[in-house]
Amino acid sequence: MAAAWSSHAWWLRRRLHRARRDPLTGLPTRTEFEKRAARMLRARPCAVVVADLDGFKQLNDSCGHAAGDAAICETATHLTAWLTAYEDRGLAARLGGDEFALVLPHGPHPDHLTSGLSLLREGLRQPFRFEGQDVQVGASIGAYLCSAGTFPAHALRRADEAMYTAKESRSRGGGGVFVTDLHTVVRATWNGRRAGRSGTHHTSA
Repeated sequence: MAAAWSSHAWWLRRRLHRARRDPLTGLPTRTEFEKRAARMLRARPCAVVVADLDGFKQLNDSCGHAAGDAAICETATHLTAWLTAYEDRGLAARLGGDEFALVLPHGPHPDHLTSGLSLLREGLRQPFRFEGQDVQVGASIGAYLCSAGTFPAHALRRADEAMYTAKESRSRGGGGVFVTDLHTVVRATWNGRRAGRSGTHHTSA
């Protein structure tokens, strides 16, 4: 009976671990990200970052979903490496699809974060090899500088809005990175993104 219980406990631990980790990238899932981000946000000011890949659908359509999976894994590797070099107390996660999030402590100089995220974006834009050919995606990155005590759902919403601003700026020739410390929600709708996440059901500010 002891052996059976030990086996069952091991199985439960494995199930719990898989639920907390994205099976493709090994990064924390959205649920795990929000849980751990909440602890960080209670303790100190943080930057919450949302990154969305540009050209991901086109890559899937032209090269197949295996190429898309490879792009997702390359992105996860870049995010983890950048976070380790920039701020090793932070956390990277895959929210789902081609969307990723970061949370990291931030200091009094937001320009430093903007410069760092611009370097991250350049890294994400580098071509990678897939089945003998170079393939490439881009990235739009938004960040919200929030004070201690900010709720994770609100921080993610503002970072998501900042990412949309970056994506729009990119379409007009901008840099594809936007950082804000504005607390007020500025978009009336969510354009259907990530339906079901806490705080995404509202249709007005």
